[in-house]
Amino acid sequence: MELLPKDRNGCPYLFLAPMEGVGDRCFRRAMASVGGFDEAVTDFLRVPTNAHVQSLARVYEAEETKPIPLAAQLMGSDIELMAAMAKEVEKRGAPRIDLNCGCPSNTVTGRGAGSSLLKDPDLLHQVAKSLVQAVAIPVTIKMRSGYEDTSLFKENLLAAQESGAKYITLHPRTKVEGYGPPARWDLIAEAKSILKIPVVGNGDILSVNDAIQMLKQTSCDALMIGRGSVVNPFIFHQIRSHFSGTRYLNSWEDLKIYLQTYISEIPNESSEKLKINKMKQLMGFLFKSNAALFEKRQQMLTTTYTDLHSFLHFSMPLLQERWV
Repeated sequence: MELLPKDRNGCPYLFLAPMEGVGDRCFRRAMASVGGFDEAVTDFLRVPTNAHVQSLARVYEAEETKPIPLAAQLMGSDIELMAAMAKEVEKRGAPRIDLNCGCPSNTVTGRGAGSSLLKDPDLLHQVAKSLVQAVAIPVTIKMRSGYEDTSLFKENLLAAQESGAKYITLHPRTKVEGYGPPARWDLIAEAKSILKIPVVGNGDILSVNDAIQMLKQTSCDALMIGRGSVVNPFIFHQIRSHFSGTRYLNSWEDLKIYLQTYISEIPNESSEKLKINKMKQLMGFLFKSNAALFEKRQQMLTTTYTDLHSFLHFSMPLLQERWV
């Protein structure tokens, strides 16, 4: 079975990216209600050195984005615990294990996990290999181009490949760069020239044109989209339409289903303040989508609301009137 199959129109395999913060269960469920992508990935499941993996693995729910597969992304550097955690989430139905070598958070890298693995290609290799040997499902790696710089770029790529990982996803910024400068797509092209395993391109895909340009410039095998899907939940459908030669037009009803699903997934025990803040975060991205909405964005974010209903009473009519 092909790992990253194109659809019948030649559209590459499309991933919904894991995103700390906004990319939680609420978002994944909302995006699954819209669809258009082939596979989702959890935000990282941290495996600290004192982890009880059986308890920790319970947060993974394979059915969360059904019928779209949901891979489990693990983050940590303890070889035995990471392998044990991989086994647990495999038992819970994970179709794939993804090793996080990209998180730039200082609280993460200070404990030897995330992008700090890029400082030591040998450790990266050992951790990844332990996962490969622990499970029967595919193991993959999501990585940045380096920690402080790209001096170990080739070494990290080869360490990933030699571990037995089936493919890598490359976000071509270093840990130090965070999310600031433009993603270096030339490094995705370089990874393609170095590796024999497939490369998934990730970073700065905010439109259909960006997706097409990344494919042309890098020859990557598949695409992973994060921020672009938060600003425009229908970007995956639009990319597919490009390849099928059709035009995808979402309706207000489609957007309403997306938002209603998101709201329904916010835990009932959450305070009104938390519910409003979560919706402000999501709407903040949507209000970036066109000029007519953007001019109301600051007012939407800074107004004080008594409850979620009053927030929706303000924001939903604006979206319905101005969404493009």
